[in-house]
Amino acid sequence: MADETDEIRHFLDLDLLDTDTLRGILNTAHEYKIGNKDYRPLDGQILAMIFDKPSMRTRVSFQVGMMQLGGEAIMLSDNETQFGRRESVADTARVLSRYVDAIMVRTDDPAKVQELAEYATIPVINGLTDATHPCQLMADIMTFEEHRGDVTGRTIAWCGDGNNVAASWVHAAARFHFTLRLATPDSRRVDPAVIAWAQAQGADIVETDDPVAAVKHADAVIADTWISMGSEDANVHNLFMPYQVNEALMEEAHEEAIFMHCLPAHREDEVTTGVIDGPQSVVFDEAENRLHAQKGVLAWSLIG
Repeated sequence: MADETDEIRHFLDLDLLDTDTLRGILNTAHEYKIGNKDYRPLDGQILAMIFDKPSMRTRVSFQVGMMQLGGEAIMLSDNETQFGRRESVADTARVLSRYVDAIMVRTDDPAKVQELAEYATIPVINGLTDATHPCQLMADIMTFEEHRGDVTGRTIAWCGDGNNVAASWVHAAARFHFTLRLATPDSRRVDPAVIAWAQAQGADIVETDDPVAAVKHADAVIADTWISMGSEDANVHNLFMPYQVNEALMEEAHEEAIFMHCLPAHREDEVTTGVIDGPQSVVFDEAENRLHAQKGVLAWSLIG
């Protein structure tokens, strides 16, 4: 376990890290993926994974990533921790800091992650909150660059809800220097404070309610599940249906554009089967890269 005087490398959000640091993490992830780093630098180290919200990809990628790097991972479900309810977040941080070497947390309120990092004496990794999803974006940037080269100066289009993944795409636009066009209903835009931060950093962010305008000649088109999907709320479904990524919308993008989705996908809602299973889709490469990106984050947090 880390000494309190050691520098603690938390991975909380992309806006809190500089471009060189994020690039270094991605370079490490790539080296692990292609097998240039075949050693096990986390031998004997343990990751605690707190899941207020379940996720197959997050659990498997972090657990397998730790194992491949020589460490171990233990999962703590909501029933086991009662995170922030039965015991305070601060006390959870203090206790886990005595047992394990790092904490990954997937929860609702970003304040919980901030408090965990404030009181932990070991690295804390944001596996997702309702506000952001930085680990997903590391895998997404890695995937784009594997297929289309350097993302710098390119154009990325987002279609749908201005949710936590969209907010992290805004952070990424500022850190990796690409144009981001966000096509969302006016009532579901990304938090204006996130947009304002990115624009103050010099990011090229375009907001529109027109998905065709967003996608026109874009190098990548991205969708995500819609808010309240499965809730029988027809009004929400109708609100987002014009933002469905279908074959006609993809034709508006650059001819070599790729389609991305963090999964799980609701086929024929935010994306048609023809697109997600089509030749432009890289969603399963994207899912695989969660593993390699997590290894990059873990290695940076635990060994620098």
